[in-house]
Amino acid sequence: MIDLQYHLDGTMLASGGLTDADLAQLAAPLTQARDQVLADAKVWSTGGPASAGRDASPDETGPLDAGFHYLPNRLLEELAEKGDASEVARIGAAADRLAGAVDKVVLLGIGGSYMGARAILEACCHPYYNEVAPTLRQGRPAIYFEGNNVDNDAVQGLLDLLASETGGWGIVVISKSGGTLETAASLRIFLRELAESVTDPSELGQFVLPVTGASGKLFDLAHALGCPDVFSVPDGVGGRFSILSAVGLLPAAMMGLDIQKLLEGAAAMNEHFKTASFEENIVLRYVAAGHAMEEKQGADIRILSTWGKRLEAVGLWYDQLLAESIGKQEKGAMPLTIVNTRDLHSRGQQHQEGKRDKYITNLIVESSDREPLAIGESENNQDQLNELAEKTLPEILSAALAGTNQAYRDDQRPTADLVLPKLDEGRLGQLLQMLMLATVTEGRLLGINPYGQPGVEAYKQNMNAILRG
Repeated sequence: MIDLQYHLDGTMLASGGLTDADLAQLAAPLTQARDQVLADAKVWSTGGPASAGRDASPDETGPLDAGFHYLPNRLLEELAEKGDASEVARIGAAADRLAGAVDKVVLLGIGGSYMGARAILEACCHPYYNEVAPTLRQGRPAIYFEGNNVDNDAVQGLLDLLASETGGWGIVVISKSGGTLETAASLRIFLRELAESVTDPSELGQFVLPVTGASGKLFDLAHALGCPDVFSVPDGVGGRFSILSAVGLLPAAMMGLDIQKLLEGAAAMNEHFKTASFEENIVLRYVAAGHAMEEKQGADIRILSTWGKRLEAVGLWYDQLLAESIGKQEKGAMPLTIVNTRDLHSRGQQHQEGKRDKYITNLIVESSDREPLAIGESENNQDQLNELAEKTLPEILSAALAGTNQAYRDDQRPTADLVLPKLDEGRLGQLLQMLMLATVTEGRLLGINPYGQPGVEAYKQNMNAILRG
């Protein structure tokens, strides 16, 4: 059962926004799109296109990377059947092994190979995870992200940090093919430095945890290094859909998080998506509102407004997910993540009085993990806040949200609310799976293949040709 909630603000169902009829007319086509998404997933739940036969795939125009859909269910079933021999248990054991041997971990990956891990860390770990004492992060290693760019000074700066501090460090490297140049180049550099820092260079592989394909350049390198643990990106799971595979689960386990609860949340969302009617289905209602706003109002900029800082990286992960999945064939809305109240002071003016080409989804966490901080009384009342002394930071945030929504409502600026009761592994699993299912459902509604990334592949080919030419 899920407890993620989705609400359309009154502005969405009023003049200048949408009507109930606008959404109702999408019930049939979206139900058909859901059936197609479920058919895609069934192909992979029965062993993939090869075992299901060519005619089993409803898409013949490109890759059918629908393996992400029932992956959480499969991993949970395997955990129940095999226990310590299951992939989930082996991921946890490998993460514990490396976490027990080092104080710092460099995670190398680009795109979906690192954005999911960063999203999980910022959502579920201490807000200053790397800076606080190890006791405040359960004794787990600090985690740094690289291989996601080719910024010379940033890499040098991280190497300075690793060299200047005591304690060992290790590498988690994530690349399905092993051929992505940014990550491969970074791995070669960090491996060289790591080899100089370990006591016995022959044990270098003990400090490297690869997540890669069943074959390829990184797979071969991992075996040449003698890495004791190598995890696979499952067939049929593309990079931006891989967050609930070893790609995201291994870093999450390294952080000391409960990866089983992540998977349970995602599996609950799968059941809701499959069985809930259009009127009750969060995934279908979310897609319907976005699609209708684009078609009827020309609102092709979709703003995910996260209220609080902890979900910013989830928004950036979602930006990539949506942009690469449906930004094709001259179609697809442009996603944009903001953090409020921070960005009300930089973008709020445009969102309220600029072009009417946007609609906003507020991403809200109802309760804080920590005890609410009150403003408090002060002898120095020049700021005139003593009359608000009993108000807490969550109350101020809630007032800002209500005030912003009211301002948008008065100006007929469409908003919707996506609400989590609290932020933990289970609720995060629900949210991540919901956004992935919504993305592929919209792709099917638009008549495009939501998998594959032809534009990204073109830049890779051009870059390699320039460098090797």
